[in-house]
Amino acid sequence: MVTKPLAIVFYDRLLPGSRVATKLADLGWRVTEAKHPSEVSRLVRTEGPLLVVAELNSRLPELGREIASLRATPETAHVPFLGFCDPKNQQMIADALAAGVAMVVGDAGICDQLPQLLDQVLAVE
Repeated sequence: MVTKPLAIVFYDRLLPGSRVATKLADLGWRVTEAKHPSEVSRLVRTEGPLLVVAELNSRLPELGREIASLRATPETAHVPFLGFCDPKNQQMIADALAAGVAMVVGDAGICDQLPQLLDQVLAVE
């Protein structure tokens, strides 16, 4: 029996966060939602997801520390992170990439582009 790949989705804003989770499920992924940056770490360590999709927001410093910790741990370093945010916030994008996010995209079009983005971010890792 083949199981669906697991994606962890972290977001604060209902839109586009819940739409991203729904789109992933429509694409055949199992989705677990995390409500706090520390929950992202716990879920990655215990559930072994194939991907984490995270809204980058005012909690990026805390989320960034969690991502950097996961990237520094051999057991979790392989898990790719796809971030989304306002594309005008160049500092947030730079901070996310420095923390270990593989790719950052604009939140307005993430759902429309999700199949292609998944191909890219999974190929990068």
